[in-house]
Amino acid sequence: MKLIGNIQDIKPKRDNANSHIELHISRIEYITHKKDGKYFQPFELIVEPEKPVVITGDCLSRIQNKQLEEGEYEFEVYDKEGDDYVLNPDKELALTVAYDYDADLNILTELYYTVVVSNEEFKELKTAQHKARKGKGRK
Repeated sequence: MKLIGNIQDIKPKRDNANSHIELHISRIEYITHKKDGKYFQPFELIVEPEKPVVITGDCLSRIQNKQLEEGEYEFEVYDKEGDDYVLNPDKELALTVAYDYDADLNILTELYYTVVVSNEEFKELKTAQHKARKGKGRK
């Protein structure tokens, strides 16, 4: 995970001017809900892609949440479709930034990128991850 730019420049409204801000995400959490008997239960799968996923600041808008501690931020994620930006309610980004006063630098300490997927997509992702893990140990 890596942060380029000032994450505090991102406001509650999405803005094209924030395209210089980049988040390199090295871990994605996929969530689905399956019926387990009588109730729906959440199931998660954590995937670490070969190349980090890059999200630019123009695809983010900050969620106003007064309960967050200092340095914690939550964002809505937009998908870019042609020249338009469309809010994707199935994606969420939360991160924690610590400020180093000596170096005058913001340091990214935690990053959670969550994507809600359907049961079919979840099964495909799980199968692909299992195949990738199975092939790594062979010579």
